[in-house]
Amino acid sequence: MSGKSFVLSEDWVVVILGLGIIALALFGVIVPVPKFGWSNGSELSEKVLSMQNLGAMGLQFLLVYGTAIVGAVLLKKSVKALLIVFPIIYALTVLALILAGNAGVKSFNLEAVIFSLAIGLIISNFFKLPSWFKEALSTELYVKVGLVLLGTTVIFGDILKAGSLGLVQALVVVVSVWYFAFWICKKLKIDKEMSLMLSSAVSICGVSAAIATSGAIQGDNKKLSYVISLVLITAVPMMIFMPYMAEWMGLSQEVTGAWLGGSIDTTGAVAASGTLVGEEALKISTIVKFSQNVLLGIAAFFISIYWTYSKSVDEETKRDKPTLKLIWERFPKFVVGFVFVSLLFSFVISPEVNAGIKDSLKSLQGLWFALAFTSIGLETNFKDLFVQENKKPLYAFLIAQTFNIVVTLILAYTLFG
Repeated sequence: MSGKSFVLSEDWVVVILGLGIIALALFGVIVPVPKFGWSNGSELSEKVLSMQNLGAMGLQFLLVYGTAIVGAVLLKKSVKALLIVFPIIYALTVLALILAGNAGVKSFNLEAVIFSLAIGLIISNFFKLPSWFKEALSTELYVKVGLVLLGTTVIFGDILKAGSLGLVQALVVVVSVWYFAFWICKKLKIDKEMSLMLSSAVSICGVSAAIATSGAIQGDNKKLSYVISLVLITAVPMMIFMPYMAEWMGLSQEVTGAWLGGSIDTTGAVAASGTLVGEEALKISTIVKFSQNVLLGIAAFFISIYWTYSKSVDEETKRDKPTLKLIWERFPKFVVGFVFVSLLFSFVISPEVNAGIKDSLKSLQGLWFALAFTSIGLETNFKDLFVQENKKPLYAFLIAQTFNIVVTLILAYTLFG
């Protein structure tokens, strides 16, 4: 044994932290879910800022704070800086969640991650943050813990319930749109990292897919922010206009639901759009979207293998074929945690137990993502997000999204018409 001290890699630490949070929930430590929804001043003070709700936020804070501290200890990072920085990030994130909880804001389908990012960007661009503050931001860690927890919502049984038609459509849409988007990115000479994130976002399930792909390939946070901005900005007009287009084309509720569920990128926008059409459309759109969401785990797994393999065949290793050992070394281990958790919740944990803990874990998953985006904002400059070279990904996204809308319409009409 060498004298060097052993340090766990960040991916293994993420798996430990994610499984730790799930184990606590399974052993009865279920953190209450704070309410962030409000439509006027009195609802804000009576519901969101009530003592009971602030208490729920406090308990959530203690759990994520404790988790972040354990993570810093395991990674041998400065705990002292984290003790100061993390509560600030949490307070800013709660502000973002409250803003996103407003009924007027919700009608535009603006998710909390956009407000987290915006608040972080405003602070980092108008105030000079000390380097020790920025060094204490663990964006990757927060994203990946959120992704391990995302595995609790990817239940394989839901695919079977979704019915074979929804799954067939989801599979064909995801594969064809993903390859088309990747091909367009290649034609426009967009770098591989951005291409993978953009293709996954447009073909699978928007924000979650972009985050999962970025985690799998250790992507650049600025590129991830840009892709997520594209997803959320295009989801709004699609959500509003597609139901009217469906009505104009005389499509049935079933076909409309399948079309909306397969082409709109965020689950919230799908639900809102389906509601505009009717009950049957809402049901079918949710089923199709669910089928696509479940494919996220499989897609992340294959993207990880592809990325790890292509990275293993770099300049130093081109002479020799990359070995399985090298591929495993570079493989993002948190994907193993994600798949393990998904299988655990699909086949081992009973539906009754799951029903008791799923809301708490889903809320924590959303909180980790929001914390990550507050951190991304705090370490990013506006100029980095909207530089000239970012025009090409925008064109690629719009072309791929148009292809997605057409292909999904044809499939929805064929399968559900």
